[in-house]
Amino acid sequence: MVRNRNQPINILLAEDNPGDAYLIGAALAKSQISYKVHNVLNGEAVMAFLHQEREYRDAPRPDLILLDLNLPLKHGFEVLKEIKSSPDLQMIPTIILTSSSSETDILKSYSLFANCYLIKPADFNEFCDQIEALENFWLKFVQLPPTNPTTI
Repeated sequence: MVRNRNQPINILLAEDNPGDAYLIGAALAKSQISYKVHNVLNGEAVMAFLHQEREYRDAPRPDLILLDLNLPLKHGFEVLKEIKSSPDLQMIPTIILTSSSSETDILKSYSLFANCYLIKPADFNEFCDQIEALENFWLKFVQLPPTNPTTI
């Protein structure tokens, strides 16, 4: 079943830096797309959210994941590996949004099947431009997988 574009898009933001989380939210607030951002602060919370555990029992399945690599409790690489190795989660587009420009981090992210790797710019205007470009591509043009996918 093709996703209804009139449904709000659920974005799981895995970001422990309140300043970056605020900037991402502010940049997305300009959007004309209906969405809801769910911010979690560490890698263990990402997985609890995705598996609807503990305080996330009623959490929606995200349509898109924005994942920082440098998360407390469970590193972004561990989270990415768990997501992409899970038949129930692997189709959720997972975008690495991090400050690391390390070639090793970029290669490792793609080897773990990240859908995209973005380096957070230090400049506020560039950061807003990057989030707007991300929104334009992933939330306007890309057909996201259905919320409740059936088996292939």
